[in-house]
Amino acid sequence: MTLPVVAVVGPTGSGKSELGIALAHRLGGEVVNADALQFYRGMDIGTAKLSVEERQGVEHHLLDILDVTEEASVAAYQAEVRRIIDGIRDRGRVPIVVGGSGLYVRAALDRLEFPPTDPAVRARLESELSAEGSATFRERLRAVDPASAERIDDDRRLIRAREVYEISGRPFSAFMPRREYQRATVQIGLAVDREILRERLAERVHAMVRDGLGAEVERLAAVGIRDGRTASRALGYGQFLQVLDGSLTEAEAVEETIAATRRFAKRQLTWFRGDPRVAWTDWRAPGLTERAVELVRRHGDIS
Repeated sequence: MTLPVVAVVGPTGSGKSELGIALAHRLGGEVVNADALQFYRGMDIGTAKLSVEERQGVEHHLLDILDVTEEASVAAYQAEVRRIIDGIRDRGRVPIVVGGSGLYVRAALDRLEFPPTDPAVRARLESELSAEGSATFRERLRAVDPASAERIDDDRRLIRAREVYEISGRPFSAFMPRREYQRATVQIGLAVDREILRERLAERVHAMVRDGLGAEVERLAAVGIRDGRTASRALGYGQFLQVLDGSLTEAEAVEETIAATRRFAKRQLTWFRGDPRVAWTDWRAPGLTERAVELVRRHGDIS
């Protein structure tokens, strides 16, 4: 029996978590998180993380794996998520990847190789660029990686391209991702009515505030969230840290969070709409679970 990997994707607030659970019950699956902010312990209300009760007995992986002071790494996630997916498949169950963090979804599903890095090499190259200037540095890159030298338009990425070449002997351009699944996969995208989503996201933020988002941020501030580059900038958390600091009122933080969440949802839609492999279905369609199950069954031999 062929067990595909299933992915449920789409913008924040579209019901991905609920569909993931429904599919897990129907297909005999386990959910694998691909929302980068749900990695963080204690970031529950502001990330709409499902409680243990809301998970309805379905095994969930890669939730609560980082402290708020730690940096999320796509490369580290890729290694771990693939180990977990293989384990689920070895148990004869269906891995169901759920999340809206586009690069993390691709790291889980696609043949995506991450270029190596070395802080010492990078520091040396930063000094060289500072000493010789961008134009000379770019010409040196052109000699080994003309495609990157032509395409890159900022110093930070020039340094990164040279770093990759010095460590690997391969041009940075050789690491560009392809839309090629690592194993049999079906992606189900939740298509949304944008105006309805706009209102839903506003109400979602208000509900988070009623549920205690401010108090959650205050607790996390006490354990160092300001020191975490990823966690401290998360939607809602960055704004409510400013409330604690006195630079925003709660009302201002709410409005800024709503606006930022809407912009984020728009970027998510653009990202996933750009992938022609995603099979879209209406997020509020009657029989949504049945439609999704049919898509999966068409792809693999699942009874």
